Amino acid sequence: MAIFLQLPLPPTRTIVFPNSSSTQLILRSPNFTRRVRCCCISEPSEVKSDEGASKLEYKPGPFDDFFMQSFRNKLVQEVGSDSEKPGYVGLIELVKLLLLKGRTRSETSDAAVRILKSLFPPLILELYKLLIAPIAQGKLAALMVARVTVLTCQWLMGPSKVNVIDLPNGESWDSGVFVEKCQYLEESKCVGVCINTCKLPTQTFFKDYMGVPLVMEPNFKDYSCQVHLFLV
Repeated sequence: MAIFLQLPLPPTRTIVFPNSSSTQLILRSPNFTRRVRCCCISEPSEVKSDEGASKLEYKPGPFDDFFMQSFRNKLVQEVGSDSEKPGYVGLIELVKLLLLKGRTRSETSDAAVRILKSLFPPLILELYKLLIAPIAQGKLAALMVARVTVLTCQWLMGPSKVNVIDLPNGESWDSGVFVEKCQYLEESKCVGVCINTCKLPTQTFFKDYMGVPLVMEPNFKDYSCQVHLFLV
């Protein structure tokens, strides 16, 4: 079954999101039709947890609405239109539009990086990279980013926690972030959305603009994601 979303984009365009295991996002206008393949994923498989282990829970914070609206406003500026749907569902529609707008994966990733940069006040990123990132070979910066991510981004990712990761030099630091079930991936159910609008641009943003090497490892079976923040 196909869902047709009529959005106020000049000229008139229709976006088609077929509900199937493998689909194409189709952008139509009077002059052209553009297709973007989106490998959709099924419902997450159940993963057996350790007996007695409790699932992560997240209680919405007082600034969540502000964070979501700020992110949405930047998406609207980038894609040139807004979704008629409210809340998180509308946000994911805009993300899919972002994927459609980019002619290549690189264009989509670059657009997502621009959005991330625009969320920060001027000079903050430059000062962080210059003054904080070099301290203790990047340890302080990695520890800070992990904790700030958990404090400010659970509205986007879902329940998450800081965890210990193994570094390439053989040491272990609590500079990882584990997302138990990524809301972004669960709602979009699209590998292309995950890779091209989240994983790749986020890795680029943190490395190039904050001086913090970061690797994201999404799990497309259970929707979890492990974020590694490494030392410089």
